[in-house]
Amino acid sequence: MPPTTPYAGKFSSCSSYGNNNNNHPAPHSPYRNGTAPEPAKENVHNGAYAENPYDVPQPHAAYRSSSVSSVTARERHYKAGCAVSENPYSSPQPHSPRQHSTSCPGRAYRHTTTSSSSGGSEQSSRNNSVAAKGRRYGHGVTASYGEMCYHDNSLVSASLEALIQHLVPTVDYYPDRSYVFTFLLSSRLFLHPYELMTRVCHLCVEQQWSGDALLDKIRFREVAPKLVQLLTEWTETFPYDFRDERMMRCLNDMTQHVARGDEYSWRAMQQMTQRLIKRLSALGQYEEAVSALSAVATERPASLKGRQAAGQRSDVMSACDDPFVLAQQLTHIELDRLSFIGPEEFIQTFAMKDPLENHKGFFRKRKTSNLEAYINWFNRLSYLVATEICMPVKKKHRARIIEFFIDVAQECFNIGNFNSLMAIITGMNMSPVARLRKTWSKVNTDKFEILEHQMDPSSNFTNYRTALRGATQRSETAHSSQEKIVIPFFSLLIKDIYFLNEGCASKLTNGHINFEKLWELAKQVSEFLVWRQVICPFDRDRRILQYLVTTPVFTEDELHLASYESEGPENNMEKDSRRSLRSSLLHRENRS
Repeated sequence: MPPTTPYAGKFSSCSSYGNNNNNHPAPHSPYRNGTAPEPAKENVHNGAYAENPYDVPQPHAAYRSSSVSSVTARERHYKAGCAVSENPYSSPQPHSPRQHSTSCPGRAYRHTTTSSSSGGSEQSSRNNSVAAKGRRYGHGVTASYGEMCYHDNSLVSASLEALIQHLVPTVDYYPDRSYVFTFLLSSRLFLHPYELMTRVCHLCVEQQWSGDALLDKIRFREVAPKLVQLLTEWTETFPYDFRDERMMRCLNDMTQHVARGDEYSWRAMQQMTQRLIKRLSALGQYEEAVSALSAVATERPASLKGRQAAGQRSDVMSACDDPFVLAQQLTHIELDRLSFIGPEEFIQTFAMKDPLENHKGFFRKRKTSNLEAYINWFNRLSYLVATEICMPVKKKHRARIIEFFIDVAQECFNIGNFNSLMAIITGMNMSPVARLRKTWSKVNTDKFEILEHQMDPSSNFTNYRTALRGATQRSETAHSSQEKIVIPFFSLLIKDIYFLNEGCASKLTNGHINFEKLWELAKQVSEFLVWRQVICPFDRDRRILQYLVTTPVFTEDELHLASYESEGPENNMEKDSRRSLRSSLLHRENRS
């Protein structure tokens, strides 16, 4: 357990975090059970975005929880070729034994003897599965069954063909949902989702083929409900995969195939497709709304400083003078944008470039657009904070704005909104703000120093990770919806996943997929899905939300110039910088 921060619990309204962060027991892992929520019956927006994406009905809790929120996993030490211990962003993970009902050796043996594999892979699989070999070392047992390797009955490596086969349902078998989520999430490191879906559907149908038309129909009728279940999990957990028109074509082909054998399953496929289309439609409307808001927000304020001095521009405190209310509205924005980030976007940020990327599909969009939009929101909030501080002409007004944002940051911390907290701290530490020494001399910085200590990047963000564990524990034992909120510092979460991927080989020397790595990737992403599914309990204030997402902000150069106008240059270097900025911005305005 990382050492506690000396400031833990100093804020009186943060009692739920405890007075000593070291007293928190290890939080339950999101992998704590081997099951996942049943597919949601309804999982889309009932309304469309209008003027503001933050003034609309939110996704039902059923949809947000339909993503796999629990994937069983076991903490382990990586062996050769898996240098996760060198990850500068790694942190101790809570112990949670994996219990996979589908990691049964019998299942692996059965599939390695079927005719579903092709060519040399099929022959190799059959030869290797003739006799399963096991050996004992340390405190566990490692066994190989065909092309799948287990340790303590947990899948640790396998060939890609065997993993695909392991995903295919049969009459008497359905893969564990933790395996379904893990493989669907990380398989895109090795093959395109469209290729995976094509192969899975083909294998599922091929396995029921016997040459007798009547018998084939009966056998497919028996397996059809399980195929529908697999596709339902896919479409509800990774709906953005189906923005590729080839995926939709494959889904429609399977719907027609199912219709020939089982009317009940056919109806289920139709309902699943309708929910998927609604979800993709809501996503498209959200992206268009965010794009439109971004266009408004990037309107170049020709002379915001002059307009504000003339009283023609309101500041943030005129929109909301209550730090707690503003923190609530920031939490709305955070949770709204988090809810549209697909779990696969974390993997696709560092996946190999898709050779079919130029395919022009009906649903084709950038594969990480929602993740990038969320990062852009963090940057915008930081620049908004800096703009609001540098804008006022009078020193006492600037000091008041600084103190206001310190209080907002404190409320974000108490809520569990660490992303907005870090964005505010980042904005207040930008050089145009930090250099305002006369302004800062009027500010009581005690609370700000405490907040900075909480988010101190030293020792791999030890203090932040301690607070995050406290918030996670509070969420798991919450008695109110407000206590369930956990919004992580998002950039650090992405870095954690990135270094986990970079620090551990995806393939072993024998050509097998390193499935232990895939378990760990799924573990981190599933934690995010648990946090994402929370519905924000606070009332929305449309006026405040509109201000936060549309008010124009200064660029970095404009911030520096505004800072110099607020408090003049203190040395020759700053004088030269101001002169250069004035010339550059004047030239830019004349060109526009």
